[in-house]
Amino acid sequence: MSLSNLRLKRRSFVASAALTFGAALALSGCGGADDTPTYRYRLTLEVDTPEGLKTGSSVIEVETDVAGDYAIATPGRVSHELRGEAVTVDLGDGRVLFALLRSNSDSDWASRVMFMLAPAYAGEGAFQNRFDAMLRKRAEMALPRYFPRAGHLDARSAYPMLVTFGDLSDPTSVEQVDPDDLAATFGEGVRLERITVQMTDDPVTTGIEERLGWLGKIREMNLEREDFPSDIPVGDFSGMFKKETIR
Repeated sequence: MSLSNLRLKRRSFVASAALTFGAALALSGCGGADDTPTYRYRLTLEVDTPEGLKTGSSVIEVETDVAGDYAIATPGRVSHELRGEAVTVDLGDGRVLFALLRSNSDSDWASRVMFMLAPAYAGEGAFQNRFDAMLRKRAEMALPRYFPRAGHLDARSAYPMLVTFGDLSDPTSVEQVDPDDLAATFGEGVRLERITVQMTDDPVTTGIEERLGWLGKIREMNLEREDFPSDIPVGDFSGMFKKETIR
């Protein structure tokens, strides 16, 4: 074999080895931490008003971590991190409806709603199969009013908590809004048409501080539990409107 042919053969071997190593890295990246990839979805509210349909949406990002084996994960071994903000719907005349990052009964609603809408599986690999089915579902889905009863859990609202403010500059003027009776808060002819979710690759929504100037300064306001309505959870008040936990 000539010297030039030997060099060519050696270069071919090195290139082949590099490709094989790169493929191995790619495959290894598909396991472990990447078994539950970060995903984004768009949460959208549609509200009928006498002036026509009003809409608002927000793109939310979820990172799911599983302690132990992904294939046999149980709810108690699954945790979530969230990045995103509440949906705002401008209803005119200074009236704004907010759909929060939680429901009335679940502070982690925004990180679990897409998984809850995926078909349930039984047996080994149930969590993995359900998570994978969730990722494959790219069509827009209208939220049901309630999630069905599951095990010892009663039927729960599938809707996020809805609130508004008497004064957007005053966090203590917050009040809950009944999703089944928006007219009680906003007047005759205003009703919730539907709430939808859809997987997306769009960037996470930002900018809610432009409406709620106090959002990043709530701790400095020295507010007490008694300053808020009794039906408003205030353990993580600002976190109901905005989360930035994913690094």
